[in-house]
Amino acid sequence: MSYIKSVDFKDDRLVIINQTKLPLAEEYIITDDYERIALSIERLEVRGAPAIGIAAAYAVALSFKHFKGNAEERFAKVFARLKTTRPTAVNLFWALGEMRSVFEKNKNSENLYHILISKAESIHKDDIEMCERIGANGLKLFDKKLRILTHCNTGALATGGIGTAFAVIYTAFQKNLVEYVYADETRPLLQGSRLTAFELEKAEIPFSIITDSAAAFLMRQGKVDLVITGADRIAVNGDAANKIGTYNLAVLCKHHDIPFYIAAPYTTIDKTCPTGSEIKIEERGKEEIISIAGRQITKESYSVYSPAFDVTPHELIEGIITETGLYKKPYNFLDV
Repeated sequence: MSYIKSVDFKDDRLVIINQTKLPLAEEYIITDDYERIALSIERLEVRGAPAIGIAAAYAVALSFKHFKGNAEERFAKVFARLKTTRPTAVNLFWALGEMRSVFEKNKNSENLYHILISKAESIHKDDIEMCERIGANGLKLFDKKLRILTHCNTGALATGGIGTAFAVIYTAFQKNLVEYVYADETRPLLQGSRLTAFELEKAEIPFSIITDSAAAFLMRQGKVDLVITGADRIAVNGDAANKIGTYNLAVLCKHHDIPFYIAAPYTTIDKTCPTGSEIKIEERGKEEIISIAGRQITKESYSVYSPAFDVTPHELIEGIITETGLYKKPYNFLDV
């Protein structure tokens, strides 16, 4: 499969496709400035938990490209900046932790920049391979052609490879096991209608965009066999944080007796987090609700509550697919 890369490293610079411009324009940010990468994460120019982690790893490395001063002070400053960009996605903190371990072992090396870049590239390569394994493990869900509903974006634009939940859809489609896909628009930033639809079109998978509020009616009509989404953080007990609106789908699946699955890298499991109640939920600015594509649609004076994520309780999740296997409830990720 030929796919758009969310991030790429070329000529000692990070290349980021600006996802806020898709699907109407393909614009790229090319930089070796860690602060510009941090802004790209905050602005959702790069988004999706695995892609955020990869971008942050490259940002750490690039911060030492021309730096000649105190390495420990530099690393502390860069680390502190990057960890505040997106508080919910655990992959960000995992990737930063990996970079910190390599830095501590090599902070006095004259080749520090190249050592850190090598680690970032390794994280990127591992993610590509991880996506392929998730897709393969997801085939266990299929014994016939299915109609699938998905939420937000979980494809190449959210990862370093072909995706997580999207990898399952794509791999199954290649085996003639996907009849149709319904993509939630995913308010407020429309990642489903802008990004997932873009990827489905590229993969030549038949699909329709639906409004987030149409899912229940679609299920009642018997048009959905399976719902699969990604996750940004998974607690030890299986509670999972994902894009706002995911919990809605899990509740609807329970009522309509439709299996609800999550696909995510194993690193998304936070073994320091016992339950979903400990997951910090990012709240976004009101401008994302009162405006669409920069055009204001309601009054500036109106109060807005805009959580970026919700938490789906483990009892509503039929299974969690990672690159290491398919896990079924009851979940206890301290044992695996």
